[in-house]
Amino acid sequence: MVRVHNFTVSSDGYGAGDGQSLERPFGHADPADLFAWATPTASWPARSDPDGSRGLDDHLVREFHRNVGAEIMGRNKFGPVRGPWPDHEWRGWWGDDPPFHTPVLVMTHHDRPSFTLSDTTFHFVAGSPAEVLAVALEAADGRDVRLGGGADTIRQFLDAGLVDTLHVAVVPIELGSGSRLWTSPEELLDRYHRDVVPSPSGVEHHLFWRR
Repeated sequence: MVRVHNFTVSSDGYGAGDGQSLERPFGHADPADLFAWATPTASWPARSDPDGSRGLDDHLVREFHRNVGAEIMGRNKFGPVRGPWPDHEWRGWWGDDPPFHTPVLVMTHHDRPSFTLSDTTFHFVAGSPAEVLAVALEAADGRDVRLGGGADTIRQFLDAGLVDTLHVAVVPIELGSGSRLWTSPEELLDRYHRDVVPSPSGVEHHLFWRR
């Protein structure tokens, strides 16, 4: 199965803002606003104390890793470097212990050797969504492939008909510009069933599965 899980967008459909940089991975969007539904939960991976909220949001955060054998991400999710790699110093936003715990395939047109941090190995791959997915399915070894983003990458896979299920959290803020997943979630209803579940945190969880 190929799935999108816990992908967060603004009410106008943007997963990140304009102007990504080393200091601002989400451009002009504030990640504290985008992920305010997830960070207070008991299952948030960066939590260092035993507290945290339970309920729907926590359940969805906890499901992030369930049965995932590989992740695909676009290059902009991996980092702010554009064009040919000037060196191999940049190793992602996540430090020495990335939160993926699986092989990660980074889509790029520029070659770079694979490397491993903790239990996550990053591979840099070129090709169409279908070609990259074939590599990811082999790496996943019978488990699911999670499509991690950004919005442009997810949209490529959606348009190629390669996504089985999506969970998108829609937060009540507007960004106005940036990397956009959709103009309206109704765009997907010709291909997917959908349930919309409001959360006490203020987000709406949109759950899609193939027709």
